[in-house]
Amino acid sequence: MNTTQRYFYKKEDKLKSRKAIEELFAKGKSFSNFPLKVIWVPHNPMAVLQAGVGVSSRNFKKAVDRNRIKRLMREAYRLQKNMLNESLEKKQQKMSVFFLYLGKELPEYDLIYEKMGNSIKRLIKLSDENAERNT
Repeated sequence: MNTTQRYFYKKEDKLKSRKAIEELFAKGKSFSNFPLKVIWVPHNPMAVLQAGVGVSSRNFKKAVDRNRIKRLMREAYRLQKNMLNESLEKKQQKMSVFFLYLGKELPEYDLIYEKMGNSIKRLIKLSDENAERNT
């Protein structure tokens, strides 16, 4: 039997609700890991982990460029989110997170992958601290 892990980014894992996104930006905590800015809120009633990505049209005028960066960010997240998901399930926590790209030039995939991994590790650490505070 094949025991390789499969990676998904399903519809229920995506942060789509305008209301949820507005709440995230209003009440969420944030940190930067240049060129990414991560905004997160510990409680999410919808799913264990929901995520969204965004790129400023101020820095990238062409939609083609913005869409490419968002595709790279979603792929890097999809491949690395299992660490965060398992950590949250183990602690019975839920989280909404939003990744913003702040850079001014088109990134390489390797840079996005590395920064996304670092951001996810930091989110795990922050969720651990949040769990300790709440108990």
